[in-house]
Amino acid sequence: MNISVVIPLYNEEESLLELCTWIEKVMKEHMFSYEILLIDDGSKDDSWNVIEQISSKNKNIHAVKFRRNYGKSAALNVGFSKAKGDVVVTMDADLQDSPEEIPALYNKIFNDGYDLISGWKKKRYDPITKTIPTKLFNWAARKASGIYLHDFNCGLKSYKNTVVKSIELHGEMHRYIPVLAKWAGFSNIAEQVVAHQSRKYGVTKFGIERFANGFLDLLTITFVSRFGKKPMHFFGIFGSFMFLLGFGLFSYIGGTKLYLIFNSLPATNIANMSGFYIALTSMIIGVQLFLAGFIAEMISRNTYDRNNYQVEKEI
Repeated sequence: MNISVVIPLYNEEESLLELCTWIEKVMKEHMFSYEILLIDDGSKDDSWNVIEQISSKNKNIHAVKFRRNYGKSAALNVGFSKAKGDVVVTMDADLQDSPEEIPALYNKIFNDGYDLISGWKKKRYDPITKTIPTKLFNWAARKASGIYLHDFNCGLKSYKNTVVKSIELHGEMHRYIPVLAKWAGFSNIAEQVVAHQSRKYGVTKFGIERFANGFLDLLTITFVSRFGKKPMHFFGIFGSFMFLLGFGLFSYIGGTKLYLIFNSLPATNIANMSGFYIALTSMIIGVQLFLAGFIAEMISRNTYDRNNYQVEKEI
């Protein structure tokens, strides 16, 4: 099979028929073998009934319905697990992503050998309350990951099948799929300018809580990708620094106190000195960080995927 189109959706009853008809038209024009995977993320409207009607007329359409709303990452994760195509294309169900882009995205993966192509909606028709947070996200993601894409959050992407089978999504991590792919060893990542269309039906699902969750997930990805296998490298360094800083300050205060005593000079009681408590606190924090790193190291050594490595080829 050439292409699997994975479409997460939530309350998109009005756009589904038009979208699937459009995708079917593009696939037939370019003679692609394909499947459309519609993942209904607990819609409250009539989306599932529309999906049942569409799928009864087109056997290339398959669907999954969640009992409740789990989020876009969960929907994509399930879609990825079921995708059979050589190239997997993701797109949103609100008609803001054009199916006309699919052939070019397919060629970039299948013929040009890229692992992942991310769409870049250079000209957007979103409200400013969405575009500004998106630009902030993209800037932070570029700095944290070293992947220089303009639009990490673009729903229109294409992947090698092996890429989607090698990553796991949860939370709001669908925003940072290129980062997860790079972490899994797929570094041949590029972007392609794609058309962005204004929303034809419904309202945007973007909210301030997604902004906050996405930022926290970026921190999580950055930390885990760098220190997930060796947490002691993070906690141990900072713990050692804090302990040595506190110990050095304590040694200075204690040495000064002893010098004054041996020379019969007036000396302040150590317990009355703020530096003593700063030194003591620093040493305690240092020991706690070191122990946290030790415990995290022990946990990481006992995780089920501690020896799960991405093998590209074998003879």
